Amino acid sequence: MKTSVKVHAALFVVALIYAANYSISKDVMPRYMGPFGLVLMRIVGATLFFAVAHRLAAPHDRITGRADNLRSVLSGIMGIGLNQLLFFSGLNLTSPINASLIQTIAPVVTVLASAWLLSEKLTLRRVLGVAVAGLGAASIILSRGPVAAGAPSELLGDIYILLNATSFGIYLVIVMPLMRKYHPFTVLKRIFLVGAVLAVPAGWQQATTADYASFPPGIWLAVAYMVVCVTIMAYLLNNWALKYASPALLGAYIYLQPALAVLIAVSLGKDHLTWDRAGQGLLIFLGVFLVSRKPKPAPAAALPPLEPVQD
Repeated sequence: MKTSVKVHAALFVVALIYAANYSISKDVMPRYMGPFGLVLMRIVGATLFFAVAHRLAAPHDRITGRADNLRSVLSGIMGIGLNQLLFFSGLNLTSPINASLIQTIAPVVTVLASAWLLSEKLTLRRVLGVAVAGLGAASIILSRGPVAAGAPSELLGDIYILLNATSFGIYLVIVMPLMRKYHPFTVLKRIFLVGAVLAVPAGWQQATTADYASFPPGIWLAVAYMVVCVTIMAYLLNNWALKYASPALLGAYIYLQPALAVLIAVSLGKDHLTWDRAGQGLLIFLGVFLVSRKPKPAPAAALPPLEPVQD
């Protein structure tokens, strides 16, 4: 199988895993466990897995140099700790479909971060795409009615998801050089360890006060899915793909998540799709499409005709 086909297959599986997570997570939160407790379980479980995997697969591979070590710390903060805390906090308050639509802002952030950090070209079409996608996301966030007293704030949940998408988009750009230089397990072990430093203090109370004896088998399966599939498998496939693909391609596969998330959420009766949200999603898709189109290379300048040689 060609590497390009493997990359696309890996990214499709990641999109499917994340799409199902929007509905599966809602079964656990907040009835059985708070969002920060789930983040702690996910990150600590993945940290232990990647520590063992690194020991078996690449025991002598180490991240070296001040620049790479700093990059790994930033990747752990943006892509693991902050990213996961914001995502589950947002999903705990908002709906699966809203969360999946707002998540598509991540490719826009990836392109902007690539332009800033990797000096990629930012064209007028991409600037227009950023504006259109931003309009779609803002429309979702601002189209909330009045919140009843004591009810959870879906507006706050949408804002958390927007910040989560922003941190993940930046993470894809920051971590790419590490994934192309070191073994994936080396990088994942380090960034999850950094994420655990944030997750443990934040989620300790929720994780230790949960009534685990009341968890039915379906909830244990949901928790296992979030640890094994959403955390370990998805990050491993994403970061492996970064060895062969650009951050923009990984960001582009986020397009699939809303479509898959809608199908899963509606089929399970977890959410419903309205014409308003379909239109808002279309605005985001259009903006992301414009942003992700690579600028055409400038045509090579024609050489002037040779002058005849004078004897």
